[in-house]
Formats: sequence, structure tokens, C-alpha cells
Amino acid sequence: MASEKTSEKTNWIELIKKGNVSSGTAAVGNAAIAVAKGVASAMTGSGAMYASMMHSIADAVNQAFVFVGSVLAEKKPTRRFPTGYGRVINIFCMIAVMVVTFMAYETIREGIHLLQHPSESKGFWINLVVLLFSIIVDGLILFKAMKEVNKEARVETKGFAGTVGSSFRNVKRAAPPTRLVFYEDLVATSGAVLALIAVVVTTLTNFAAIDGISSILIGILMVIVAFRVGYDNMVGLIGVSAPPDVENKVAAIIFSDSNVTDIYTMRVVQEGRYYHVDGLIELKPGMTLADADDVKLRIREKLLGDPDIADVTLGILEDNGVKDWVPNPAK
Repeated sequence: MASEKTSEKTNWIELIKKGNVSSGTAAVGNAAIAVAKGVASAMTGSGAMYASMMHSIADAVNQAFVFVGSVLAEKKPTRRFPTGYGRVINIFCMIAVMVVTFMAYETIREGIHLLQHPSESKGFWINLVVLLFSIIVDGLILFKAMKEVNKEARVETKGFAGTVGSSFRNVKRAAPPTRLVFYEDLVATSGAVLALIAVVVTTLTNFAAIDGISSILIGILMVIVAFRVGYDNMVGLIGVSAPPDVENKVAAIIFSDSNVTDIYTMRVVQEGRYYHVDGLIELKPGMTLADADDVKLRIREKLLGDPDIADVTLGILEDNGVKDWVPNPAK
């Protein structure tokens, strides 16, 4: 009994280790930022700081949700759930979208209130220090997410500019939680910059309306993130075809066996951050059933050796003399 409990505890520890690093790190970082902004907002009365705080709270809650979802998504398939728990992360991301949407509504409402009833902001240096702290921390989290995007997309990059540019090009190939952190912290960093501009302008000029304008803009950015992440995860819940380069990579692994002459049909579906391969492959004529079966098992093992491929189902046919497989042009 004790050994079973120890084993279960060990399994959960292993699952937690496999959880999405970007979302876990971002949750901790944004929680610290939210506390700092909350204190600054209460002390100074800055509407822009309040809006930025709401965004940081939404980010921290979301990313904590997403980290838990990424841990559960790593659970192994069971008899009841034979394809695994990969899509669990999409459900948690959808919950995160609802949180962002609610926070965006509150932020925009506060911005409209500030336009109608401008409030005097004080404590310039407190706001300045907190927002600079926020920009630095959010920027570091964003850069880490960018590196994670490139890692999951298996893209080699050099230098800061290469990492940033490549992450924007390959973000759609990243796992759902990494995409969420990328989009949220991109907006969080931008929102902190907007809040900083509002604080400086309201301190140096009489243009008090910028406080409300900044809050509304931050809220709109949150709505855009909610829509983008919501769409991506809705597609993920339905089940979506793998990107063309992933499909072509799977085909290359299959064709690496000299006994394979063609691929009759193949479907690669993405579930969460994993891919499921289902296909019919054509082999050289005249092979015995036992030899053909060995080839199929050998290819299946090669495919499962890829950490992003969770499941492979292959059928075998004798070469029909017709070229059926056409590589999918990369977008």
C-alpha cells in the first residue's frame, strides 16, 4: 500500500516536471508583478496602473491554469481515454480565455470611467519604478517564451534578433500553453509600456484623458489576445491537421526505410502538443507477410522515437505501381 502511494507521488512529480516551463515561469513572474502594480495603484490612484494590474492578474491566473493543464495533458493513455489527454490543455486554455475576456471588460469599463471622471495621479516615482520592473520581468518572460517557441518548432536560431524574428514566424507550431504565454506577455509588455507613457504624460502635462485612453487600449489588446488564443484552442479541440512541414517530416521518416516504395494515404492530426499518425504504406512487391510486418513495426518505432509523436497506426499494401504520395508544400 505504501509503495503504491510512493509510486503515485513519483508519477505526479514526473508529470509536473514535464509541465510547460513557459507557463509555470510566467505564472510566478506575473503574480509578483500583479502584487507590485496593485500596491502602486492603491498608493497613486493611477488608472493606467490599475488596468495594467488587471492584465497582470489575468496573466498570472491564466498561466497557472495552463500549467496545470499542461501537467494533466502529459498523463499516459488509458483504456477509457486511448488517445491520451493531449486535448486537456486546450480546455484549460479556453478557461484562460474566459478569464482574459472578463478582465478585459473590467479594464475597458474602468478606462471609460476615467475618461468621464479623470482622477489625479500621484506618486510618479512609485509608478515609474513598478512599471520599469514590470517591463523588464515581462520582457524576460516573453523572451523565454520566444526561445521555447523555437525549441518546440525545432528551429535553430542565432542571437537576439534571430530568436525574436523566428518566434513570430513559428509561433503557430508551438504547443498551446507556449502560444498563450507568448501572446499574453507580448501584450503585457506592450501594456506596461502604454501605462508608463500614460504615467509620464499625466505627470508632465494636463492631458488627464490619456489615463483612460491607455486603460481602454490595454483592454482592447487583452480582447485581441483572448480572440487569438480562443480561436487556436477551439481548432485544437476539434482536431486539426499537422503543419505541412511536420507531415513532410513524418513522410521522410517513412521513406527512410528502403522497403517503402510509396505512401498510399496518410493523416497526421495534432492533439494538444502531440501528433497522431495514421497511414497506409506501400512496400516492395514479393515480400512475405512476416517481413512486411517487420518493416511496419520498424517504421512505427522510428516514428514513435520522435518526442512529438504520441501514436502511430500503420497499414501495409503491396506497391500498386502508381505514385500516390505528393509532398505537402510548406506554407
